[in-house]
Amino acid sequence: MTAILLCLAAYLFGSIPFGVVVARLNGVDLRKVGSGNIGATNVARALGKAWAVVVLAADAAKGFVPVWLGRRLDLPPSVVALAGFIAITGHMFTIFLRGRGGKGVATSLGVALALSPLAALTGFAVYILIFALTRLSSLGSLLGVWTFSTFIIVGHGFPRPYLALAIGGAALVTLRHRENIARLLRGEEKRT
Repeated sequence: MTAILLCLAAYLFGSIPFGVVVARLNGVDLRKVGSGNIGATNVARALGKAWAVVVLAADAAKGFVPVWLGRRLDLPPSVVALAGFIAITGHMFTIFLRGRGGKGVATSLGVALALSPLAALTGFAVYILIFALTRLSSLGSLLGVWTFSTFIIVGHGFPRPYLALAIGGAALVTLRHRENIARLLRGEEKRT
């Protein structure tokens, strides 16, 4: 029963569109400006960096809290991994926006921080480096999530469900970036 409640809460919490809420409080419809995405990068375009940091932290918390709580309750790794995956999918396919959510990068960062802070910070450092060099948030995001996943895969001592979560989460984030990837390949991706 605890596992079911955790997964349900992970989806509902993951579904809260903090970017949309913050933008609406500032009189902006986030889905009608910039890229139309509900994440921190588009918030930065629409409202500035300070609000983007707020949304980034809130979206990361959506992934961190369920995984941290599951581990704290000493639930099996399979349940913890499922809760993390559900939190990410909740952000991507939010019930509050009829299934049209974000790309899951910040929520994946939160999941990563709860699983392995070192691996998460390594992935985040890769994002920062790539973004600083290219000003392409999508490229930094993709390389960051796969850096985390690689760290988990080659690392020792991680349960198999965590490996599945790392790969599955990165694959989902990549799938959600398919339009960005096409633009990157054409050299048409917008710089932030």
